[in-house]
Amino acid sequence: MSLNKSERRQRIKFRIRKIVSGTAAQPRLSVFRSNKEIYAQIIDDVNGVTLAAASSREAEITKGTNIETAAAVGKLIAERALKAGIDTISFDRGGYLYHGRVKSLAEGAREAGLKF
Repeated sequence: MSLNKSERRQRIKFRIRKIVSGTAAQPRLSVFRSNKEIYAQIIDDVNGVTLAAASSREAEITKGTNIETAAAVGKLIAERALKAGIDTISFDRGGYLYHGRVKSLAEGAREAGLKF
């Protein structure tokens, strides 16, 4: 029995989440990518709290190509994380390949000062 695309991604996501977990000292940067938008959250899994969030739907993000928009979201989430006192994170790609928009978001966050 073969899996469809979303079932396959869910399996990969669960496999990643067995390993990657966020703490108060090193929270998890979770990425969700839809066909149109990209979202990022910094999560403390121990307390079950979202510490910072950013998305491409926000007014601060200028629209460009998908890759440019993802990089801008990465920079925005990094600025918000640094403001909250977070400088080291664990990166959770959410079952997506580390390629394209996900990679661009990660590189944007690294350029803005996050370490992972």
